[in-house]
Amino acid sequence: MLEWDDLVLVGRISRPHGLRGDVIVTADTDFVEERFAVGATLWTRPEGATEPLVIASARLQGARPVVRFQGCERIEDVERLAGLELRVPEDVLQALPEGVYYQHQLIGCVVQTASGDRIGDVARVEGGAAGSLLVVNGTNGEILIPLAADICTSVDPGNKRITIVPPEGLLELNEPNAARKSRIVKPAS
Repeated sequence: MLEWDDLVLVGRISRPHGLRGDVIVTADTDFVEERFAVGATLWTRPEGATEPLVIASARLQGARPVVRFQGCERIEDVERLAGLELRVPEDVLQALPEGVYYQHQLIGCVVQTASGDRIGDVARVEGGAAGSLLVVNGTNGEILIPLAADICTSVDPGNKRITIVPPEGLLELNEPNAARKSRIVKPAS
């Protein structure tokens, strides 16, 4: 039996599209065409019960998928689905190259320094492949840590651990009253 919390979010049903049972999906995946292909099974949870939906037809309208699910032939069949999440089991996700991670794999990871000092837990990941930030819940509030190889020296999602070597001042940015420190700064010339 699939547990809802073990499934990975790949999109949300925005609203019905037309009268024949199509819906517009807001994708939350980098692999839109593969994830929303004919024959793919997605899972949703109307009224608290996990339910599979198999894609019968699919097309892109701009960057958004427009899909029809098997057994949904009329607008009345899909109106109840508006706003629901679409999820898949993690084992059907596309394999990623070494050093590249899905955001959900990093959420909940413990962040610690190379010397073993606990910084906090990853609450979310902001940005994208061009430059991601780990948002870490630390003892003094949120700390933004760039997901960069020279800072995050070890990323181990399997053991839910990220080891960092922070540059000077990174961890102190969120100290209480950090804005009141009187330091002299000079722009680089």
